[in-house]
Amino acid sequence: MDLEVRLAELAKTVRDHKEVLLTEEAAKNALVMPFIQALGYNVFSPTEVTPEFTCDVGTKKGEKVDYAVFDRGRLAMLLECKPSNSVLSINHASQLYRYFSVTDARVAILTNGVVFKFFSDTESPNRMDDRPFFTLDLENLRKQDIRTLEKFVKGSFDIDQIVREAGKLKLQTLVYGELEKEFAEPSEDFVRLIAQRVNPGRFTASVRETFTSLISSSLSALIRDRVNERLTSALEKGGDEPQDIEESSGEDIETTPEEIEGFNIVRAIAARKVDPTRVIMRDAKSYCAILLDDNNRKSIARLHFNSATSRHFGTFEGKEETRHSVGEPVDIYKFEKAILKRLDELGAAG
Repeated sequence: MDLEVRLAELAKTVRDHKEVLLTEEAAKNALVMPFIQALGYNVFSPTEVTPEFTCDVGTKKGEKVDYAVFDRGRLAMLLECKPSNSVLSINHASQLYRYFSVTDARVAILTNGVVFKFFSDTESPNRMDDRPFFTLDLENLRKQDIRTLEKFVKGSFDIDQIVREAGKLKLQTLVYGELEKEFAEPSEDFVRLIAQRVNPGRFTASVRETFTSLISSSLSALIRDRVNERLTSALEKGGDEPQDIEESSGEDIETTPEEIEGFNIVRAIAARKVDPTRVIMRDAKSYCAILLDDNNRKSIARLHFNSATSRHFGTFEGKEETRHSVGEPVDIYKFEKAILKRLDELGAAG
């Protein structure tokens, strides 16, 4: 059974039983051990997986890490587990820190069975980083996550390659996060930078307000143009059906036919309240936003369709988003009332 299928099964377990996996032992048995198995390791063989792994550290005696994973006889990874309802933080990783410095492990994983945070020593040798270089969320599993996980599969585990790529992956994640913030709500520094390039002179409050609006709409238009270019290119190459356009320009954003269909359904529903040209799609790496007047402060809904195992449709009330599991885009019609109510809340008629 390949990795993607095993992860799909785990994601289903999370969806179906997360609310009852509230203890650490339950998370281990139902999620963490199957995850280790999905990577190809035999959890019942002490030569491959050692539970309650003990290594005395200085004056600390008898401390244990939940699992140690061995690949071809060498210690490959350490795992520390928490209950599935825990919000993981670096404060949960004290044992991982200590064990990392006195063992040969170069990868440490902190997990609650749903989220897996991968750490290494990209900043200082033999000292575990404070920030993970990769985070896997089984509730939002993406295709690129599976490709990353393939490097950790038994027999393919190459620690030197993993550590080399970990530094780059970590920086890429941080850069992506900052860019996502700027795209959602441009900071004053970013607005000032663009404004001074386009319109040298005093950066007044009026200039800041004008360019903030211009930058937001320009970024949205840029994304739409790039998406349309890739869709057009894919259709020209593939005939009647769109081809896989993910990362065709070195990017991680993929606007799928399902997202386009979902957007069109939301726009059709919204047309009862507003001019449909006011309903705009803005795609991002982790979700596809549907906005009123191309304003990121006026979210109508979100399409969480990037997971390889599940789809969710997000509705809004105030600033709070509620995610609903959907099978196909057509299921969005079930949330017609929520969409129309949201438009009323946004004062769409005005």
